[in-house]
Amino acid sequence: MHNFERKIAAEIIKGAQPVMILSEADVERFVDPGRLLDGLQEGFKQVSRGDIQVPPRPEITVPGRGFMLSMPAWTPGSPMMVKMVNVFEGNLDIDLPNHLATIVLFDENTGKTLCVMDGTYITGVRTAASAIVSVRTLARPEAKVATLVGAGVQGREHLRLLPLVREFEKIHIASLVYEDAERLAATSPVAEAVRDVESAVRRSDVICLASHSYEPVIDAGWVAPGTHVSSVGYAPPRGELPPELLPRGRLFVEDICAFEPTPVGCAELAGVEPSTGTILGEALLESDFPRKDDKEITIYKAMGIAMEDLVAARIAYDSAVAANHSTVAIF
Repeated sequence: MHNFERKIAAEIIKGAQPVMILSEADVERFVDPGRLLDGLQEGFKQVSRGDIQVPPRPEITVPGRGFMLSMPAWTPGSPMMVKMVNVFEGNLDIDLPNHLATIVLFDENTGKTLCVMDGTYITGVRTAASAIVSVRTLARPEAKVATLVGAGVQGREHLRLLPLVREFEKIHIASLVYEDAERLAATSPVAEAVRDVESAVRRSDVICLASHSYEPVIDAGWVAPGTHVSSVGYAPPRGELPPELLPRGRLFVEDICAFEPTPVGCAELAGVEPSTGTILGEALLESDFPRKDDKEITIYKAMGIAMEDLVAARIAYDSAVAANHSTVAIF
């Protein structure tokens, strides 16, 4: 007697499945900055504990135009995530961001698609937020003055997030185009555009490099003992962070991959011995404030890892579910 109650694989089709859709505006509305900072700080620890899978990111290069990276990540109890990020510098000439990204979340039990969301906003905010986590955990508690070099997307997000981790009395903003610095500074009561970058850096407790410069934007000799320096810019072959600063301080990175060749690793760390770097998550597992003393120069060089996208995407998705977000597509 045949048992036809159980379908065989040949009889099973996926069928119409609802998939949540989150636009750029949706994602911005659903990602709470405070939750993001806390989630990233815990995420760095999880990566170092081995609780999050963050495999190497494969690359597709379009010669003369740009490249695409695939960035997957997963931790138990969370959807699986893949971000596809495209970096095409020529986009700025046609009024498009030079970083474009899409994120897809998949059910960890079945693999079915749960959500497709814009990843462009997440790429910008999680990059800045990771640098701000480094400020929260490595800058001296009494830090009052910061200098931000860069008035683009990263400059905007840094300026928005910096006041969440320290009570800054002044945030200097420098840019290759002074008028851009003025316009960004006008959005914050503690910000001030500056022309003299050297003077601003010498007076700063925190220096955030967030430019798209192919050459160092500060001199290592300007950085005073006890300063925290973060750098998120990506512009090979040299980049924004002066290599002469590295021997003067303690270097923190997200992952050992930071020392690999670009675009996986950081241009400024080319030829640097990986053993000279400290993985931020490993340091945070030992102490939430890894600074050794008030004279130590701490340096955080970011490249971006998929854990950061997973943390931000999950915040957006969970918040959208809680808000009964109704925009769906049928796949």
